Formats: sequence, C-alpha cells, structure tokens
Amino acid sequence: MAKEQETTELKNTVTIEESGPCKKKVVVEIPQESVKNATDEQYETLRKEAIVPGFRKGRAPRRLLEKRFGKETTEQIKLKLLAEASDSALKDNKLDVLRDPDIDFEKIELPAEGPLKFDFEVEVRPEFELPKLDGIPVEKKKLEVTNEQIDSEIEQLQKYAGLWSPRQGDAAIELDDQIIADVVLKAEGVEEEQKLNNIEIHVRQNGFVGAIPVEKLDELLVGAKAEETKKTAVDVPKTYFREEYRGKKVDIEIAIKDIKWLKPAELNEDFLKRFDVEDEGELREKLRDSLQNRLEQQAQGEMAEQIRKYMLDNTSLDLPVDVVAEQSAGLLQRQYSNLMMRGLSREQIEEQMEQLRAGSEQQAKEQLKTFFIMAKIAEKLEIDVSEEEINGHIAQLAIQRGQRPERMREEMVRNGSLTQFKLQVREDKCIAKLLESAKITEVKPGKRTKKAKKTASKAATTEEKRSQKRKTTAQKRKPKSKNTR
Repeated sequence: MAKEQETTELKNTVTIEESGPCKKKVVVEIPQESVKNATDEQYETLRKEAIVPGFRKGRAPRRLLEKRFGKETTEQIKLKLLAEASDSALKDNKLDVLRDPDIDFEKIELPAEGPLKFDFEVEVRPEFELPKLDGIPVEKKKLEVTNEQIDSEIEQLQKYAGLWSPRQGDAAIELDDQIIADVVLKAEGVEEEQKLNNIEIHVRQNGFVGAIPVEKLDELLVGAKAEETKKTAVDVPKTYFREEYRGKKVDIEIAIKDIKWLKPAELNEDFLKRFDVEDEGELREKLRDSLQNRLEQQAQGEMAEQIRKYMLDNTSLDLPVDVVAEQSAGLLQRQYSNLMMRGLSREQIEEQMEQLRAGSEQQAKEQLKTFFIMAKIAEKLEIDVSEEEINGHIAQLAIQRGQRPERMREEMVRNGSLTQFKLQVREDKCIAKLLESAKITEVKPGKRTKKAKKTASKAATTEEKRSQKRKTTAQKRKPKSKNTR
C-alpha cells in the first residue's frame, strides 16, 4: 500500500512598498529550497534529453552536466524563477498594473546558497474614491438657430468650395495663408538632418512644420515673402506622441517658395445647384434645419462635458509623468475614435487631430485621469459593452461614411483603433447613465460663446489639399446635392 505523503507548499516572501504616484516597489525573496527544487528539476529534465559522449542518454552524471551546461542551465533556472515569482507576486497581491514589470534580469544572479532576492517597480492604476454620482448639477441650454449662424454657415460653405490661389507680385504672408516650402529639421541628439521638400504649411497661431508643433507660428511667418528663409527652434513636450521628437530640441529652417490664400466660391447659380436649391432663401431654410439638429447635439455634448468636468474637479488622483507620456499615443487614438463616432469627415478629423497633437501635458493628464475615472464608474455601475453594441455603433458610423460595416471593423482592427472605440462607447454609456440621475436645469442661451466662435474659426481654415476634396467635404456636411460626385 502506497504511503501518503504530505507536501508543504513553499511560499515566496513578498513585500510591497510605495515608490511614488501610481508606483509600487515589489521585493521578492524565493526560499533556498525552492531554488534547489527548481535546480534539481531543471537538471533532471536536462539529464533525460542531453547527449553526452561516453554515456547513454539519461545516464550522464549531474556533475558532468553542470560542467558542460552549467552556465546556460543556471540562466534558464533564474529566468524561470524570476518570471514565475514576479507574476505570482502581482496576482497574489492583486496589483492592477498598467504594464509588465521592467526587471533587469542580467543584474540578478542565482545564488550558490541561500534564497534568491530581487525587486522591481511597477506602475499601477491609481487608487482613489469617486464623488457622489447621483444628482450631479447640469445645465441644459435651449439653443435656437440665429440668422448670424446661418450667415456664418454660408460663409463656411463658400470657403470649403473655394480654391487656394497664389498671392500676386511681392505680396507678404498673411494669417491663415498656406505656404509651400522646403524644410530642414535637426533634432537634438540626431546626427542626420531631415529634409522635407515642397510641403504645405498653414499659417496659424499654433501650427505644424512637418510633424513638429510650433507655437506662435504666425509670428514667425506673417510678413515674410517668397524666397525668404525663416529659422526657429522648438522644445518638443515630453508627452508628445512622436517618440523620436519627444522631449527634444528641434532646429527648424523654412525656405518659403510659394504663398497662397483661400479664395471663397461666389454665391451664384452654380454654387446653389450643389445643394439642390433655387435661391439663397431656400438654402437658408435647409441650413436652418441642419443647424437645429446640430445645436441639439451640441446641447447634449455640453451636458456630457459638464459631467466630465464635475468628475475631474471632484476626484483626486496622481499620475506619474512617464505614464502620461507613454499613454499619449493611445489617448490620441481614443480621440480619433471619438471624432469618427461624431461622423466627421477625414479632413475635419485631421484638422482637429493637429490641435490635439499639440496639446499640453496638462491636457494629456486630464484625458488619462478621465479614462481611469470612467473605468471605475463603469465598474461601480456595472456598465459593460457587448459585441452587438459595438457592431451597432460601427454600422451607424459605416452608413455615415458610405462604407460597409464589416470593412470598417476590419480597418479598425488593423489600425488598432477598435479597442479605443470600445472604450469610447463605454464612456458614453457611463455619462448617459449619470445624466439619468443628474439634476438638470434648463437655461436660456446667452451670447454666442467664445468656444463656438473658435470652433467656427477652425472650420474656416480646414486643410484642403485639392479643390475637389473641399467640394465633397462641403456636400457631406450640409444638405445633400443631386450633383454629389
């Protein structure tokens, strides 16, 4: 009769220490007996597989195996012990890590005797308390379309349908112009210069030269003329989404070749035909209906933004700088998904993405903070997003963009935006749930907000590389025309 043997499970000693905002230092000690057992097991496996001259397979003595394969085997044992111990430490202590631990395996040695000790740091999700979720104060504006707004929309339509025209003679650059230039970028610590020929640069207060965000770009370029060269240097933020420029000083040289200004389309018969209207009065009525729908969406968006602001203002949590930097690219993808869900055209999305890329470190922190808050709200309110819901949202978006739903989903999987898309859908559900119990007060609309004016101004300077694209964009945003191409 076989004797029952009792086995005592050997446990590692794990100590968790605070190591800064959202950081934990994990100290692990693997008992000597665990190290010995792992070593014996590895050599027993090696004995069965190793072929040693002068010995039958599985018969080679251990001392000879240690002499021939000792260094390689020791490394395998060490890696296995460290991987299992670190994984177990995180799971047993329920550490919700943001990424895998960064363990310097080469600096850790397997001891000849005694326990194996090592430590590592991990970044974890912040621990915080949510504010009260019921009765959040929210204002809802009663928005109505004004003649001023319709006038502005017609102006924008004329600009969308306009053409970039060369400035004549010795004309200087003006704000909102477009220039064609040869550019040289020299990044700090990078030996080779980057040369960009015949690129388009839009003259704005905060613009881009290639992939480099430049503050006060208008001050640098306005007043300059063709054939002139302008130089500047930019300190790229440490949280910038492009890693090759992140936190570096970049010298920029701009050789101006051509200057163009946007000439709006005339409000004539051809222009009116694009929207299937007989006269300006009929166009204004169509725009009024379109604007009213947009204002209703704006009111909902403003209420959602009030919910976000309430949560940010009433939730205290810290975020380490390195997490903010590494999450910047992901946050941009999330914003991209948000813009897609709103049905914006590709050109409109690219314009807004430019502004987001130039966002400050504080903006990146706020976005990341919102992500953690919404994740906790979803957990508390038991809000989840099913595949059916995701497919439904993708189908709606595909219809807006004139694509097949399955084709759009495949594209989102390829470019990595599907995960962020799901997060955005979940956030929208969280906000909708909070609005159900919010304390909503209806208010009369005041004067047009600065934000609304700024949005309209941005729309006026949308980047359009070809005139046909501008026409198509205008037709998509406004009442559809029979002549849509």
